[in-house]
Amino acid sequence: MGAAETLTAWPHAEHSRFVEVRPHRWHIQEMGQGDTVLLLHGASGSTHSWRDVMTNLARDHHVVAIDLPGHGLTKLGSRHRSSLPLMAQDVQSLIDHEGWQPRAILAHSAGAALGLRLLQGSNSKIPLIAVNPALTPFKGLAGVLFPIAARVVSLSPMMAKLIKRRMSGPGQVISLMETTGSQISPEGLNLYAKLFRSDAHLDGTLLMMAQWKLDGLVADLPVINVPCTFLVGENDKAVPPSSVRQSTEKMPKAEVIGFPGYGHLLHEEAPALVADQLRAVLRR
Repeated sequence: MGAAETLTAWPHAEHSRFVEVRPHRWHIQEMGQGDTVLLLHGASGSTHSWRDVMTNLARDHHVVAIDLPGHGLTKLGSRHRSSLPLMAQDVQSLIDHEGWQPRAILAHSAGAALGLRLLQGSNSKIPLIAVNPALTPFKGLAGVLFPIAARVVSLSPMMAKLIKRRMSGPGQVISLMETTGSQISPEGLNLYAKLFRSDAHLDGTLLMMAQWKLDGLVADLPVINVPCTFLVGENDKAVPPSSVRQSTEKMPKAEVIGFPGYGHLLHEEAPALVADQLRAVLRR
């Protein structure tokens, strides 16, 4: 999937632009006017996952969505900057370059950890609204083996091609989405299938998985004063709702709002609900 294809066949392509801020070539989508809301997707996602949330929020906000390094249409400029602290540095450089002053950050899954690092130490009045935030490492043996496996695959073009071939089939995409506990539209399934056919996107996802470590963030949770509202799909099979609640108990300014019947992709299943929750936070 290349830039030319996106500009003709990707959601909100008319709002896409590309900007060089070292070390990456970023894909950005912007729409609407008013206070700025920055949208951060999770690992293996892209701006497409916010497509309906963006349309809703753009009625009364300036909405900015970015593809994280190596994801979607953002071209990775370094294979060694996909860890949480370095990705936070690079996203902050982009924010500074563009002059954005977010009134809030809306994040999904691993994007929530990134949002916390961006807001930590800044004006603590800027809230983070996170959908099914992934703030804890994998437990037990999986916590050791999964990053190793991702690292091995990210270094092996042959293994990456095998995984890409397996993930990009329609049946495999449906099976993968079932592991999230969410029911998304056929359009959403087709967009994920496009992503998974992209060598660059797969490479960027594997590099992030291989370098992503949350131990430092977990240790810092008790001293992070960012006001956080965590929107949890109670049917999430990817990030256990219990782990989100455990993280919240350690944080001085965090709350959880649960939504029965929704899964990990709550923002795609119920975009209006998520947009209205963000508005409610900003009205406080």
